[in-house]
Amino acid sequence: MPIPRSAVLTAVFLVMAVIVAGPGSAAAREDPVQELRRLASKARADLEKATEQMKARQKALAQSQERLRVTLKDLAVAEGELNQIRGPLARLANASYQQPAFGSMSIFGAGDAEESLRATADVTHIANGQQALVRQADQLQRRRQQLASTAQDLQSRNAVEQTRLQQEIDSLRTRSVQLTRDLTARLKKLEAERERKLRARCDKSLAAKSREFPNGLIPAKYLCPLPQKGEQLRADAALAFYKLNAAYTRRFGREMCVTDSYRSLADQQRVYSQRPGFAAVPGTSNHGKGQALDLCGGVENASTAQFNWLEANSRKYGWFHPSWAYSNPYEPWHWEYGSEG
Repeated sequence: MPIPRSAVLTAVFLVMAVIVAGPGSAAAREDPVQELRRLASKARADLEKATEQMKARQKALAQSQERLRVTLKDLAVAEGELNQIRGPLARLANASYQQPAFGSMSIFGAGDAEESLRATADVTHIANGQQALVRQADQLQRRRQQLASTAQDLQSRNAVEQTRLQQEIDSLRTRSVQLTRDLTARLKKLEAERERKLRARCDKSLAAKSREFPNGLIPAKYLCPLPQKGEQLRADAALAFYKLNAAYTRRFGREMCVTDSYRSLADQQRVYSQRPGFAAVPGTSNHGKGQALDLCGGVENASTAQFNWLEANSRKYGWFHPSWAYSNPYEPWHWEYGSEG
């Protein structure tokens, strides 16, 4: 009976993997993200402990099953030996019935002394052989009964243990599903609260104000933070990204992976110096407008499930993969907000 260890723990690891720290100062009570991490860690530890206990019981059951196999094998051997002796026993019983005195007439009747002694010796030899055969049969019968009793006891106990073990496996699966459901509900609540706070801090009117500044020189107060730590965009692009990110998370079980978002003029110059002729001329990049993203987590490679999903769904949220990024240069990781053209 296989141990569903990986099946039991996979969902808990998934929940833990998607937890990322959000912005904000530490409160007097435990931080919600840290609390969720702690609960997920405890759930994992509890499930691992229960799984180890179940493995120990399964090992004991396997040992008992092996003992039962050996006992049944020994029982079959005993049955064979007993079957071999049944023929001689039957003949002995038949002879005893037909000649109960075993030639007593030749011993106590007429005849010379030598014949009487020979007959007596023959009878003694036969009697000793009879007794040895009976003792052997008795020993084999007792061994057979003992083995049969042991086998029956093992079969009964193993059947009970198998039922109990299956109940534990079912209980463990149910417990794992419930823990994952509870942790996922907490995670969704935490994400909803974080998105609400991000939206509250991100005023859409900031987008118009940010356009007043040169490319790459937008003050931080006119940009909105993304759920991904350290990343930010223009307000309208950020608000649209929150929705896109939530849909992506529902589909893949983790948030979008962002390697670059708003890029200051200094950062644009750094990138351009590293990739002259490929990166946009400093002061002209859409990253400097706060309306472009470079993505990872699978999106950086065309034809992956992540890239295909984003290509099919991003426009619903105002994002798109620009046509130039398909070939010149080829940048499947680069996505922009707004309208192309």
